[in-house]
Amino acid sequence: MPAGLAHCASDPGQSRGRRHPEAEAPTRTAFQRDRDRVIHCTAFRRLVYKTQVFLNHEGDLFRTRLTHSLEVAQLGRSIARSLRLNEDLVEAIALAHDLGHTPFGHAGQDALNACLKSASSHAQAGEADGWGFEHNLQSLRVVDELEERYPAFDGLNLCFETREGILKHCSKANAARLEQQEPGGVASRFLSGGAPSLEAQLCNLADEIAYNAHDIDDGVRSGLLTLEQLGEVELFEHYRRAALTAHPDLMGRRLLFETIRLMLSDQVYDVIDTTRARVLTSGVDSADAVRRAPPLVAFSDDMRQRSQALKTFLFRNLYRHPQVMETTERARQVVTDLFERYLNAPAELPDAYGQRQDLARAVADYIAGMTDRFAIREHERLFGAVMFP
Repeated sequence: MPAGLAHCASDPGQSRGRRHPEAEAPTRTAFQRDRDRVIHCTAFRRLVYKTQVFLNHEGDLFRTRLTHSLEVAQLGRSIARSLRLNEDLVEAIALAHDLGHTPFGHAGQDALNACLKSASSHAQAGEADGWGFEHNLQSLRVVDELEERYPAFDGLNLCFETREGILKHCSKANAARLEQQEPGGVASRFLSGGAPSLEAQLCNLADEIAYNAHDIDDGVRSGLLTLEQLGEVELFEHYRRAALTAHPDLMGRRLLFETIRLMLSDQVYDVIDTTRARVLTSGVDSADAVRRAPPLVAFSDDMRQRSQALKTFLFRNLYRHPQVMETTERARQVVTDLFERYLNAPAELPDAYGQRQDLARAVADYIAGMTDRFAIREHERLFGAVMFP
């Protein structure tokens, strides 16, 4: 175990390895190498033009999938350092966790899933494979198959531990399919009830902390949320009052930023304290023991309840805001139109996709890899309709 790491942290020297054996790098650990491969891959660069909540053209300062991933990585590394977990693995997972996300955020994902289910119900040869569309599974497909950078293998050939963290959610049906392809692999825990590494658990929670905080910021910046509305949320209001106690004249964006900063700091400290206590109580003494234990990285019960109340508020007041929903419906239509056109006219696809036997999956892979603006341009080219003025 490298000096400074906890006994239950992931040791790159004890990794379960890569699907295609490679010689170790002389200057980097296995997890550092994974992080670097993610940063240099095509799918990572595309994240800069993929929606988080607001479409890229709606404003230059709203978060995108790229800036969201960077914020998750920063939070994850800060917590990992205090818990003596492997920061490099946390960073690799955090930067890769959204590589498979579609254009237009969850609207694009839902539309692609519906399209694939419809193709499957028609049961036409080569139209669908029964997997549906899950963005976590698509992220795994990106790093396992779709990236084309190396002469000896498809994908990025990442370590088991990084791939395990990327697949943070998976349906039982798809987990069973993955288990057939890779017995005892990254999907096994979804069938057996086990847990992933502490680093993977940490990235999952850092993801939630990050989007709750930055969606408040983007919601207020957009004008769809107000500080008065946010006063209804106990978690936010507690830190707003604390900010004003320390700085009575604070107002506007400085007040918003200080409130979010205080909220983020306390959530980070809460995760550190709670997780440290749970690890100690559990008695786990290795990364493998972690996988046999219940989930250990967590908020305290009080912070979990307050965080959930914030998520519920954001769902009702931001993600389901009429203006966001109008954009969402247009995005669904763009993805649906593109899927149906490509499926019925494969010649419109690049040859690498149009000549595949699994055409419906090829169409889904192609659309999932699009940025928002490329999908909009393709829709305008094929249909002549301006969906987003």
